[in-house]
Amino acid sequence: MDQKTQIYFKDLLLKRLDELYSKAAETAADLTGNEENFADPADRATAESDRNFLLTIRERERKLVIKIREALQKIEEGNFGECEECGDDIGIERLKARPVTSLCIECKRRQEASERARGA
Repeated sequence: MDQKTQIYFKDLLLKRLDELYSKAAETAADLTGNEENFADPADRATAESDRNFLLTIRERERKLVIKIREALQKIEEGNFGECEECGDDIGIERLKARPVTSLCIECKRRQEASERARGA
């Protein structure tokens, strides 16, 4: 992968990382500053359900942050865009769709087929 393409993906990943950190800070501020008392138990249950849903989303985003950091490390090491399974190049279009991917499309298909066969 040429340097211009690496810079493109590094900028893309850093921008996404900043967005995720910003959302995390907003969530932390909302959760710590939101001590509402609900007279109606249904309202309380709805608020609690919304809070749990938001925390589930943030947990997924936390995992994405880890993947973004790994992808940025690969850029620094010079092996970004290489499939961890077979060593072939991951297509640019696949990287644009999912820049944190570590498998080429063929290896990902095999992995998913294997998971389906095991019932995972």
